[in-house]
Amino acid sequence: MKTSPSLLIIAGLLLISGCNEATKSDKNTAATQSGEIMLTTDDEKHSYALGMMISERVLKQYGEIDYQFLLHGITAQQEGKKSLLTMTEADQVLKEYQKMINDKKFAEVKARGVEFLKANALVEGVTETSSGLQYQVITAADGPKPTAFDTVSVHYRGTLIDGTEFDSSYTRGEPTTFPLNQVIPGWTEGVQLMNVGSKFKFTIPYELGYGERGAGQSIGPYETLVFEVELIEIQ
Repeated sequence: MKTSPSLLIIAGLLLISGCNEATKSDKNTAATQSGEIMLTTDDEKHSYALGMMISERVLKQYGEIDYQFLLHGITAQQEGKKSLLTMTEADQVLKEYQKMINDKKFAEVKARGVEFLKANALVEGVTETSSGLQYQVITAADGPKPTAFDTVSVHYRGTLIDGTEFDSSYTRGEPTTFPLNQVIPGWTEGVQLMNVGSKFKFTIPYELGYGERGAGQSIGPYETLVFEVELIEIQ
């Protein structure tokens, strides 16, 4: 999962907080022995630990960092000086930069998904909608169809395109109930095509799934997903 761009800004403010605490110390701050930094006070340990956490959990996700500009941005914001960017501009810059990093990092995942969808579209019985959703009727039925505002009860099994199962109501032993307008777009669109009692197979491109962020540890960014869904009832 990607770190929110605002986290970097928050981390910067925390860094300044740590720096201010350290500045309150006298000449013993960042005391050295034989040229090495020594942690001699609680404030020094707190500031050092905070720096490590910011580097590990935030900065490493943004590639190369120009620390001169990083510190300039932190001090300008903290001290109320004129910044080179507005906060809105800064947030947008970080979002675009993170997207660029993810596009490069997950290019292979995206490419595999595109190729899988192309091949799947040629499978007999598969229909592709204008949005890119692909579906195949496994079991037909004559029951009513839900609308996007209905609450439905379903059994389902979800896998990645390599067959790795990441979720299954069958495994849990009970169906799942949810409002149809509060799930991923591929589900909202797809389940409306189903009659109660039918079972469909959906192949969902990442744009209609969990997008550029993914979901939890099992579904990464840009993943194409496959679901087998059985519509049990409309509540």
